[in-house]
Amino acid sequence: MRAGIDFGGTKVEAILMDEHGRGRGRRRLPSPPEGTQDRYGAALETVAVLLDALETDVGTRARVVGLGLPGSPSPRTGLIRNANSVYLNGRPFVADLAARLGRPVRAANDANCFALSEARDGAAAGAASVFGVILGTGCGGGLVLEGRVIDGAGGIAGEWGHIPLPWATPEEHPGRACWCGRTGCMETWVSGPAVLADHHARLLAAGRGAEIDPGDSATQIAARAQGAQRCTLAAATIEALVSRLARGLASIVNVLDPEVVVLGGGVSRIPGLATRVGASMGPWVFSDAPSTRVVCHRHGDSSGVRGAAWLFSAEEAARTSPALPRP
Repeated sequence: MRAGIDFGGTKVEAILMDEHGRGRGRRRLPSPPEGTQDRYGAALETVAVLLDALETDVGTRARVVGLGLPGSPSPRTGLIRNANSVYLNGRPFVADLAARLGRPVRAANDANCFALSEARDGAAAGAASVFGVILGTGCGGGLVLEGRVIDGAGGIAGEWGHIPLPWATPEEHPGRACWCGRTGCMETWVSGPAVLADHHARLLAAGRGAEIDPGDSATQIAARAQGAQRCTLAAATIEALVSRLARGLASIVNVLDPEVVVLGGGVSRIPGLATRVGASMGPWVFSDAPSTRVVCHRHGDSSGVRGAAWLFSAEEAARTSPALPRP
């Protein structure tokens, strides 16, 4: 039995999974919100409380814990870097969590975990090369080759959310400021908050600011772009999203040429998005016959947490100290 933890910006999810990929239990808790006193300490405690409750439910203790993060541990220092949950940056979260849980913890970027799950037994099962994309609060990516996550020399492989939007139009240049300190990153164009910002800007420009809904979502905007009451501004927002995703992913295809690109995260729930993006990439791909398939995830919101659980192989899990049943 191994545990997977998906530590996100708004929620923390845990799963207990056996060596065959069968989930034995799952739980969620909210992430510590902004303004929480000692937010870092609260994050460690949230994971510990969540895992303890899950193991109580199932009646067994996991040998090992895989952790998916909105960032990654530096291979040089072990400290978290590049997390949009910025309070984790510069902190030894993996080591502190291992000490708190009393067992081995292995961490990877949440997009790597997502890609591993979908490549192993998800929407890209059977493909030798898979690029997984998370379009949620942020924008991340992960690369899996022959069933193995590719971290890269510096542990940043797949971070396409922080490359510039390719083939930017004059209206898109120089782009929006990104939390990473640069301007025009993919994350500022195709993440959930970016889609909302783009749509709200269109409403303001059209003199329809009263229609701005702070609780809007990308899927709600997409719904308003369809049907008899079709909103032309909503349709323009989704068209822009498709174009930007197609250009961004075409640049990935031109470098990696993966068999499959899998879309995940809240934005990926827009009906037909994967099909539209796949059909729009052709003009930007340096090939006379582009063959990369763009598909939507199979495991939904659980893909990241399942991939985290797969970070330890069965052999590695078996080499750890025996997992004791809970009293």
